[in-house]
Amino acid sequence: MPIFVTIWQKTRETLDIYWVLVRITVPIAILTELLSRMGAIEAVAPAFAPVMNLVGLPPELGLAWLTAMLVGIWGAVPLIFTLVPASSLSGADITVFSALILFAHGLPIEQKIIEKAGPGMLVTTALRIGGGLLYALLLHQVLEVTGWLSGPVNPAWITMSATPDWADYLLGLGKTMIWMFVILLVLSLGLEILRLTGLLALMMKALSPLLRLAGIRGEAEHLTAIGLFLGISYGAGFLIREAQSGAISPRQVFLSCVFMGFAHSVIEDTLVVMSLGADVYGVLVGRLVFAIAATAVIAALLHRLSDEMFFARMFRLRST
Repeated sequence: MPIFVTIWQKTRETLDIYWVLVRITVPIAILTELLSRMGAIEAVAPAFAPVMNLVGLPPELGLAWLTAMLVGIWGAVPLIFTLVPASSLSGADITVFSALILFAHGLPIEQKIIEKAGPGMLVTTALRIGGGLLYALLLHQVLEVTGWLSGPVNPAWITMSATPDWADYLLGLGKTMIWMFVILLVLSLGLEILRLTGLLALMMKALSPLLRLAGIRGEAEHLTAIGLFLGISYGAGFLIREAQSGAISPRQVFLSCVFMGFAHSVIEDTLVVMSLGADVYGVLVGRLVFAIAATAVIAALLHRLSDEMFFARMFRLRST
C-alpha cells in the first residue's frame, strides 16, 4: 500500500510541475512557430550567429539557447527541431548544444536561489554562461578534429518539426507535451527509487573524493552532492540555511554554488538531452570533468583573494 501512496504522491508532484511547464512552454512554442512562419527567426538569427558559429552551431539555435537560459531546458526542448530540422543536425551538434543549455538554464529562478545563499548573482551567472560557452567550444573542437559524432543525429523522440499545416503542428505539439509528462514522471519515480533503495546516498558518498579535488570540503560536500543529483533548488536551498547559521564558511558556500552551476541535476537533465540524441560522454562525463577542473581553478584563485574583495564583490553576508 505505501508503494501506491508514494507513486500517487510523485504523480501529483509531477503534475504540479508539468502544469507550470505547460503554461510556459505551449505559448512560447506557438509564438516561436508563428514567428518562424513570418520569417522573424531568420531575421533575428544573425544576432546569435557569432556565438553559435564559435561553437559550430546553426545561428537559429541561438533562440532556443536564449529560451533555455530564461525559461529552462523544457522551454527550449520543443523549439530545437522546429528551428532546425533534425535531418540538418549531427550528433555533435545536439551534444554541443545540449552542453550549452545544461550549464545555463532557468537562470532567473536558479540564480535567485543561489543569491539567497550568499554568492553574488552577477558573478555566478557570468560563470555559468561563460563556463558553458568554454566547455561547448572545447567540446566542439574535439568533435571537429576527431570526427566523432559527425553522423546524423538519432533522437529517441522528435519533439516537433515545422509543418505547413497548423492542425498538424498543434497535433505534434500535443504529442510532445504528452511525452514531456511521461518523461518527467519516469524520472521522478526513478529518482525516488534511487533514494528509497539507498543508491542515491551511495552515489553521493562516492562523489566526495572528486569534490575535494574541486576544493569543496566538509559539510559542503554533502550539500553539493545533493545539488549535483537533485538540482540547485535542493542543493542551494539547504546551503541557504547552513550559510546563514555559519556552519559552512562563505568561501565554501561560494565554491559549492559555482560547482552546482556547472553541474546539477545530472540524472534528470542528462537523460532528457540524451533522448534528443546527445552523447553521454559529452554531456555527462566531460561536463563533470570540466566542472571539477574549473571549480578547482576558481578555488585556487579564491584562495589568493582578500576577504575585503571577496565580500565586497562576490559574496553578501546575510543575517539569520
